[in-house]
Amino acid sequence: MNTPGQKDKFTPELRILVASLLSFGVIILWAKFFGPKPSVQPMPTNRPAETAPAVPGPATRATANPLPVPAAPLAKATAAAVKNDSEERTIVVENSLYRVEISNRGAVVKSWQLKNYKDDAKPQRVLDVVHPEVSEQTGGWPFSVVLDDEQLQNAANGGLYQLSSPATALEAPAEVTLNWSDGHLEVAKHFQFDHSYVVGVETSVKFNGRPMTTGLAWLGGFGDLTVTNPAPVETVATYYSAGGKITSFVHKKLDGPDKWGPGVWQGGKDFLGIEDRYFTAAFLAANGATPGRLETRYWKTSRTAKVAGQDTLEPVPQVAAATPTPSLLLRVYVGPKDYDDLKKMNPPLHGLINFTWLEFIAEPLFHGLKWLHNYVPNWGWSIVVLTLIINMLLFPLRISSYKTTLKMQRVAPEIKAIQEKYKKYSMRDPRKAEMNKEVMAIYSREGINPVGGCFQMFLQMPVWFGLNTALRGAIEMRHAAWLWVSDLSAKDPYYILPVLMGLSMYLVSKMTPMTATDPQQQAMMKIMPITMAGIFMISPISSGLAVYILTSSVVGIAQQWYLNRTHPVPAPAKPVRGKKS
Repeated sequence: MNTPGQKDKFTPELRILVASLLSFGVIILWAKFFGPKPSVQPMPTNRPAETAPAVPGPATRATANPLPVPAAPLAKATAAAVKNDSEERTIVVENSLYRVEISNRGAVVKSWQLKNYKDDAKPQRVLDVVHPEVSEQTGGWPFSVVLDDEQLQNAANGGLYQLSSPATALEAPAEVTLNWSDGHLEVAKHFQFDHSYVVGVETSVKFNGRPMTTGLAWLGGFGDLTVTNPAPVETVATYYSAGGKITSFVHKKLDGPDKWGPGVWQGGKDFLGIEDRYFTAAFLAANGATPGRLETRYWKTSRTAKVAGQDTLEPVPQVAAATPTPSLLLRVYVGPKDYDDLKKMNPPLHGLINFTWLEFIAEPLFHGLKWLHNYVPNWGWSIVVLTLIINMLLFPLRISSYKTTLKMQRVAPEIKAIQEKYKKYSMRDPRKAEMNKEVMAIYSREGINPVGGCFQMFLQMPVWFGLNTALRGAIEMRHAAWLWVSDLSAKDPYYILPVLMGLSMYLVSKMTPMTATDPQQQAMMKIMPITMAGIFMISPISSGLAVYILTSSVVGIAQQWYLNRTHPVPAPAKPVRGKKS
């Protein structure tokens, strides 16, 4: 109980809030330990092998029960001719953009090299978005078929297919057909390659002459495994597009394959696939197909990886595509997330370049930078030119901000005298409001906007965040070199840019008249350049942004020198002695 004269700290509203939270906690604990358990449906004997995502949405359908492997052969009329090869073979198809290696064991892709891109290994190699070690561990390769029966699926992905051509190397445009049958299960895959990143794939599966619902999957991981910051698995996600909206699933949002029964697919998708920061494998319906025709599954498995010298289980996101028709006809885009190339696709895929919530700033900056690159071939110098243009456009704001700063500096002694008069009162004291009224009266008398002095700096902050988003997500910045910097999308490994940036920012702050009268605020303004330099050294911020801020600071030094010469600092006004309170 409260002693007499002591104010009760718990208001009625606070008591209601605490009581509500306690009641809510009791309900949760009761539901967890004493509430009725949901009924569990028994899983069928023939469980699909790794063919499930998270909880199905409203557009989920379940196909008919899978056909089990027969105990005895059926009639000869339903049997198929046995088709298989005697040994494992590979065929290589390439054009100027990629080199693809297809194995006749499972008719799967064992390598997909993008010739115009290197990985981050030392020394660098041509980037291969297929991960052989991961596929070996998880037992799945890109372009494996997904069936509702585990035994049939394993047979289809492990058989030795007959190749349509004895050639071991082909130049696109080219077609590759692979067929396999054990007398009951028949699988046919037909690949069509041209001069673009898009490959046509037709897949059909029959069991005893009857078509089976078939999916085509990208298994075994995707993208550049050699990146270091962040870890590769943190940048890989599955995704789908429905109704013009792209939904992505990082590994934390994916469930294992044991969550779903056979035959469950999410329908109504326009396209779907798997991606990392710069590359994607996108499954699209055939040309001319109606929107929302594709169905998908997305899930994760795990593999053992070495992290800091220790074996660690690492999640591996995986995705599959299907259609309601017996014959699966798809287009598959495997390549860079280049904005112009993706926008030309049908349907357009440029939404995969994620500018986050800063899209309204990042996208115009990105397009402006690309336009400048048509005239300035180096991306680093393009950033420098973009910075010069933006700073010249913002120069009138710098002039206005500078004039406001001069006014505030002139009345600073008056403001300080008022603050001294009221400093003995706490912030909750009503008399503090009188201090604010007196300060605002001075601002009104002098025609000062209190935020005008820092408006130009505040306007630059969204530009920094938006430009960093654009630079880190643009494939053009990946491995783009400028002077000593080898990758404008990553931080400067030599820390030269952060140091120069911090020094230039400090010099600008020294040249700019100080409006703050509080010694702590003045110290914070001096420490900010050092803090910014430290952030750029520690965090994986693009060095392209450091180029922008460095160039902006150098321009700011020149502009501030001009303003200091043309608008000298006036003598401070004598403080007006306020009334005693």
